[in-house]
Amino acid sequence: MRIRSSLVAVLMAGAALSACAAPAALEGSGPVAAFDAARIAEDIRTLSDDSFEGRGIATPAEQKVIDYLSRQYAAAGFQPGGPNGQWTQDVILNRFTQSNVQAALKLGDWTLPMTQGREVALSTRRPAEHVSLKDAPLVFVGYGITAPERNWDDFKGQDLRGKVLVVLVNDADFEEPALNTFGGKAMTYYGRWTYKYEEAARHGAAGVLIVHETALASYGWQTVANSWGVPQFDILRQNAAAERVPVEGWIQRDVAVDLFRRAGLDFETLKAQARRRDFQPVPLTGAGFSTEFDVATSQVTTHNVIARLPGTTHPDETVLYTAHWDHIGMGEPDETGDRIFNGAVDNASGTAGLLELARMYGRAPRTERSIVMISFTAEESGLLGAEYYASNPVYPLARTVGGFNMDSMNVYGRVTGLGVTGYGQSDFDERLAAAIQPQGRTLMPDYENAAGTYYRSDHFPLAKRGVPMAYAGSRGDFRDEPIAERQAARSDYGAKRYHQAADEWSPDWDYSGMIEDLTVFYDVGRALANGRDWPEWKSGSEFGPVRAVSAAERR
Repeated sequence: MRIRSSLVAVLMAGAALSACAAPAALEGSGPVAAFDAARIAEDIRTLSDDSFEGRGIATPAEQKVIDYLSRQYAAAGFQPGGPNGQWTQDVILNRFTQSNVQAALKLGDWTLPMTQGREVALSTRRPAEHVSLKDAPLVFVGYGITAPERNWDDFKGQDLRGKVLVVLVNDADFEEPALNTFGGKAMTYYGRWTYKYEEAARHGAAGVLIVHETALASYGWQTVANSWGVPQFDILRQNAAAERVPVEGWIQRDVAVDLFRRAGLDFETLKAQARRRDFQPVPLTGAGFSTEFDVATSQVTTHNVIARLPGTTHPDETVLYTAHWDHIGMGEPDETGDRIFNGAVDNASGTAGLLELARMYGRAPRTERSIVMISFTAEESGLLGAEYYASNPVYPLARTVGGFNMDSMNVYGRVTGLGVTGYGQSDFDERLAAAIQPQGRTLMPDYENAAGTYYRSDHFPLAKRGVPMAYAGSRGDFRDEPIAERQAARSDYGAKRYHQAADEWSPDWDYSGMIEDLTVFYDVGRALANGRDWPEWKSGSEFGPVRAVSAAERR
């Protein structure tokens, strides 16, 4: 579908792009060159070409990505930003492949054998050759949350070592937003399934069974079955036994309801009780969970690509820009026979945005603080490149000012708003709102984000360690004709191209909306890089207490 020939327009206009495409002039430096749609298009086209084979991690295609990105960063004037003067940071991952999965629930004379992918979905991210639990006691721990800043503790000091915890997905406000204990309808970090497993490990649990409910999870059971039926990845951890439970799993809601009934408990009644601060863990007296499965553990090494432009007066303070370079690679052929998942929008577009931002910074006068661009690996495997960097930072997180993450950018034209995922978390809200005013756009909060999108991209591993990160992008109605065609193209991507072989580059894309977003990220980031401000988490954010621990290092 031809939206409009934006590339032709840009090539004809040269540097004379619309005023909104150019960052504000720097004091004493004269006008700044505009972002270049033709360069952005070429970066996306190259990175999503079939020769890059879908940018799968730890494949021959990975080196092609590394070579391309490092050349572009160097041409922009950046230096290698990885350890030991390299362009890359090694990211060592464990790959876990489970097989021969058997599982059962038992209570008295009743036994329910469960099939992997049907009643239950089980996996592990803890190195082992074999996992075995025999009649492990079951305890319902509500939402499985410990949140001191909200005066919330679902565990109440009980000894849960060796037990299997039955937990609810999401958090306590989803079904009763008026409680406002966790900020209303929008999911907090505590609602994410990843958090449930991490918190259970801190309590020494043998396993976790999350009760799947489609509305609370924001996806159906088949998504769970598919995701947990394939190999799992995790970063290489120094003490995986302390950070991972042996069994990570989900259980169908109907199975859980029946189990509770047989234990003399009412599932819905306990769910309502779990929404209160005085909730106490409830043992499923007499019930036991058993499972056995084999695990093949192997290691793969993939790479984050890191580029740095040192600051002039405060080079030890860092402003970050991030986007993931990886995609799914190659899989089963679609109906056209195409088996390459090119990932043009997701996320060659964000990667191209990083490169174009680097070119802008490279042309402009140096900033006082350092600018670091990180092209993360293994986002599609669970944010693992970002998780590895956050666990092994090249630049201290305490002195990382904050940053901007870009994932699947707008290639369809200018829109009326800038959507902020995770609105209300930090004062990036106000900084972004001020920056879009000259563009005539409005800020669009995600108050009702019950799906927890803020916790599903590469900024999150940094945020949960206290680094304020902005995750924003084009949202709202299109501003230029043909509006119906633009809307149809955007909708078609979500319905038919996302994570499909059809996510391919188009010569008809319009980058004007993406350029407006990049301009905002550049202007806000540059102001931070030339100032002494430290973005702050807002009161009630679950990440504020983590940042507060290192406050003395930022004075």
